[in-house]
Amino acid sequence: MKDKVARSRRPEVVDDASGFAGLFDASALLRFKRPLLASSTDGVGTKVMIAQQYGKHDTIGIDLVGMVLDDLVVCGAEPLFMTDYIACGKVVPERVAEIVGGIAEGCRLAGAALVGGETAEHPGAMGADEYDLAGAGTGVVEAADMLGPSRVAAGDVVLGLASSGVHSNGYSLVRHVLRGASLSLDAVLPELGRPLGEELLEPTRIYSLDCLELARTVEVHAFAHVTGGGLEGNLSRSLPGHLDALLDRASWTPPAIFGVLAGYGEIAQQDMDRTFNLGVGMVAVVPPESADAAIRLLGGRGLDAWALGEVVPGRGEARYR
Repeated sequence: MKDKVARSRRPEVVDDASGFAGLFDASALLRFKRPLLASSTDGVGTKVMIAQQYGKHDTIGIDLVGMVLDDLVVCGAEPLFMTDYIACGKVVPERVAEIVGGIAEGCRLAGAALVGGETAEHPGAMGADEYDLAGAGTGVVEAADMLGPSRVAAGDVVLGLASSGVHSNGYSLVRHVLRGASLSLDAVLPELGRPLGEELLEPTRIYSLDCLELARTVEVHAFAHVTGGGLEGNLSRSLPGHLDALLDRASWTPPAIFGVLAGYGEIAQQDMDRTFNLGVGMVAVVPPESADAAIRLLGGRGLDAWALGEVVPGRGEARYR
């Protein structure tokens, strides 16, 4: 675990022998003219119950990092550091090491340092094999470079950035589908080609470094992290009140897992739309002259991206055509 945490280290991290606090050298902010600190906190919801049931704990920490640090990058902030909190019924060192190792790996993928955390044992309140985790992250953005609704203009292109699967939201509905259809996590469905448990525990794609590189290379007006509330709900948060985003559902094919969930659960399209990312984990809003270069750049980084829609006059809503 310590080796994995060490790989997430940034040069600004300062050692504290007591271990009571994580230290970060704030003189690194002197390179900014007007640094704005950004912070975010989140958890992974009931996806932890799938991890516990399937007995796989080494990737759920990556999910936590994705939920926390990819929220920071929406405003253009560079993630700096993160802390975590794990509550469990009983401390099993090997399991905690797997969880924290995943968090550390996620921080490395996001370019942030894991500077500290806490593990708490709650006997009686939680079962021996139960746990939950949460985290908080801090980032920084130059005030003049902050992204958001104020930059979005009519005619902008909405780019979809592919998700790695279900990510970390909608798992209460996922578990409802599993119960109702009597599906085992060990089941290998023909649509998936691997055990259902592995598909549902595929770790969240971490977009931080991709988005930062995109914003450094081409003009970007806004991002939207697609989590609970789906594509329409989250993209609407990154639009000004006088503009809409018209989305083309035919521009991409959702990963097979979403068809599995919709089919076995008999879930209406409207409920799928507002619960899951459906294959779009992050959205970038760019001027039309930047769209092709942005797609090429992201593709070169191994991230599929495509023109998902356009910005038009409206009422601040994202909606399908």
